[in-house]
Amino acid sequence: MEKNKESYETVIVGAGPGGLQAAIYLARYNFGVVVLDRSGGRTRHARHVENYLGHPAISGADLLDIAEGQARSFGAEVERDTVLSVKKGQEGGFEVHARSGRVYRARTVIAASGVMDKLPRIKDMHRHFGRSFFTCIDCDGYRCTGKKLLVVGNHINTVRLAFAMKKMYTRDISLLLLMYDPPEDYREELASQGITLYKGRPERLLGQEGLEGLVLEDGTRIPCEVVMANFGFHLQDEYLSGLGLERDSKGFKYVVNRHCESSLPGLYIVGPLNTGNDQIVISAGQGAVAAVDIKKRLMEL
Repeated sequence: MEKNKESYETVIVGAGPGGLQAAIYLARYNFGVVVLDRSGGRTRHARHVENYLGHPAISGADLLDIAEGQARSFGAEVERDTVLSVKKGQEGGFEVHARSGRVYRARTVIAASGVMDKLPRIKDMHRHFGRSFFTCIDCDGYRCTGKKLLVVGNHINTVRLAFAMKKMYTRDISLLLLMYDPPEDYREELASQGITLYKGRPERLLGQEGLEGLVLEDGTRIPCEVVMANFGFHLQDEYLSGLGLERDSKGFKYVVNRHCESSLPGLYIVGPLNTGNDQIVISAGQGAVAAVDIKKRLMEL
């Protein structure tokens, strides 16, 4: 395919770890590739990435900036645009429609747009988010080691998260559930493990330089140094609607094969949109897997 302003071998939706890793591979194959990114995302908001091979400690923003520069150095294009829809092309391949009005045509598409955390409205959360207010045990559980922790959520999984945090990271744990009432056996286990249970809606966080506690709407103050929130997330996948892609048994995430290809041939899905674990290094690996398979597909064509 001749590379021009609107036609590419691959369009990648999302400049996160999976999308940029795929872009690096594909650009090094000298394929025409463009990454469309609407900015933001979980990784860019991460202040401490400490479990990525080769980087003892780096912010998510720095990691992505380095990766984007690396992709551009091999000839990949990266544009700030919001993808509105992906459609099958009339002559094969795909048409990717963006908010800018542009239509990008490509033989293959990689969906790497990720997810967005669901979070309650808590005053001053922005001051502590990523520093002492966390949402992922795999990413930031270690940063709670030995600290006074408050686990916040509204589901049985939140209770299980509290047990896991105590087993791995700290003995000083409180649990805040907004409305959910855990079964009696769970309440007994919380009491036996010394985990104080609170009920109510969070209103604001306390502390200027560091987190000192959380205040409920009824005025109750819960002292804590770190918070692990557990409210789930939204898929950023609106542009995939109408394609009839296969989803998991819950009708939530997308099913892919071992090459990260979806049920629609030529459309790949990497990162937390598929049923794999949501981790930066895993998303990057999936981006590489998808890119290598796309290379094989394009060579066959």
